[in-house]
Amino acid sequence: MHLGNGIICPVTGIPMLAIAGVSAFYAFKKVRKDFSKDKILPTITLTALVFALQMINFAIPTTGSSGHIVGAILLSAIIGPFAAFLSMCSILIVQSLFFADGGLLALGCNIFNMGFLACFVAYPLIFKPLADKNKSFVASILASVIALQLGSIAVVLESALSGSVSLSAISNFTGLMQAIHLPIGIVEGIVTGGIVVCAKFIDNKKLSYSFATISLILSGLIAPYASSKPDGLEWSLLNISNSVVMQTQNNLYAISEAIQHKTSLFANMPYTIGNIIGLFTVSAIMFVTCFIINKKMATENAK
Repeated sequence: MHLGNGIICPVTGIPMLAIAGVSAFYAFKKVRKDFSKDKILPTITLTALVFALQMINFAIPTTGSSGHIVGAILLSAIIGPFAAFLSMCSILIVQSLFFADGGLLALGCNIFNMGFLACFVAYPLIFKPLADKNKSFVASILASVIALQLGSIAVVLESALSGSVSLSAISNFTGLMQAIHLPIGIVEGIVTGGIVVCAKFIDNKKLSYSFATISLILSGLIAPYASSKPDGLEWSLLNISNSVVMQTQNNLYAISEAIQHKTSLFANMPYTIGNIIGLFTVSAIMFVTCFIINKKMATENAK
């Protein structure tokens, strides 16, 4: 569901980037209220796991498409929605800057579609009420499906506002996006539910080591064998290709493309090496984020 620069124009991309920035600041302020030292290691390793899971595209039978787990509901369920949103921001920034996966102009849209809607809408409204009734597995499936459906609708609206999809094709585009992301959401929900249920019976230290180990296996050994079929967004756009107008004529598009060309260092490395370095980069960003949060908390408690 990673939108590229060519789909999002500055008129849409810049306000959405501002919304993402304000949301990240809000999450940073709120997370300090319930963050503790024992959450640091799980937060770092779970962020790494979600980063690795997003590398694994799985084929969707009979469609010619593929999908991958987004992971925002998983993050929210284990470390809370505010820390989860910061984790999603770090993942999407690393993907955009160092892998050219998702455009810089579209970064705000991608953070909103995959992070905000899951962490601040699907999690509190769908997952938490059900999880409080000891229905975490069902909650994981429903919240994951709803999060992806909301994200799909947001993609359609952002594409329409950018003028990249003609108004006559909006209904068709919406149907394709909703239909293809339904099975992806179900798969994500099952995986999320399995991890969330298992996590209840494992202490933080063992859980963190498990997340770290699985992340390395996924990114180093399994990711090279992921499906190469177009993902849900690409597949949907291909099916309405005659109605797609790429937004590549403005100066900001050229600037963002030039920046990404210079920063996408990991994309030009051998696949496994780039993945592993990306994994450690995301982990380092979350380590610094957790360190700052913890230091701010200590300062506030000392007053």
